[in-house]
Amino acid sequence: MVDPVAIGFGAGLVLVFVALHFARGTGWEATADISEEVIERRASTVEETEFPEPGSRAVGGGSVPAGAIATGDEDGELEGGAAAEEETSPADIPEDEVEYFEVEYAKEGDTIEVANNQTVLEAGEDNGWDLPYACRQGQCVSCAGQITSGGNSEEYVTHDDQQMLDDAELDEGYTLTCVAYPKADFTIETGEAP
Repeated sequence: MVDPVAIGFGAGLVLVFVALHFARGTGWEATADISEEVIERRASTVEETEFPEPGSRAVGGGSVPAGAIATGDEDGELEGGAAAEEETSPADIPEDEVEYFEVEYAKEGDTIEVANNQTVLEAGEDNGWDLPYACRQGQCVSCAGQITSGGNSEEYVTHDDQQMLDDAELDEGYTLTCVAYPKADFTIETGEAP
């Protein structure tokens, strides 16, 4: 037989303990959200890059070549005591030394003068043409074009750190317009990738 008074008394005790437990609290506090702090700390250790537009075949980021190891001191001197070579870009050519070359953009149907301190891509954009590009660093082939004047593309342009085209493709006249600075007159088919 079940004693209803005992069940009522037991249930009352349970309710009293539960009420006391919640009234006093558990003492547990949630830990602070540090996710933003961790993200900012990690971001401060990564070199800032411009990410390529979606759909590009970019294979890198930043301006440090893969496998590069920084050594030496801030004055550009390497561990062996030799001074580091200063790399210069054709974009750094002073205005009083600039030369101009005739570049025919075959698909656009026009020939324009392009300075040897300006890329083939920039010159076309300055002329109002919507030319293909993505990374603007020579690390994808989105801006590729083919120089149809014959021969190796490096006979007509200086590439500033192009990383995607191999020697056979250069021999076929392919170039990356975002890092190609003219050094002779030529005709180019933009939007032509190897």
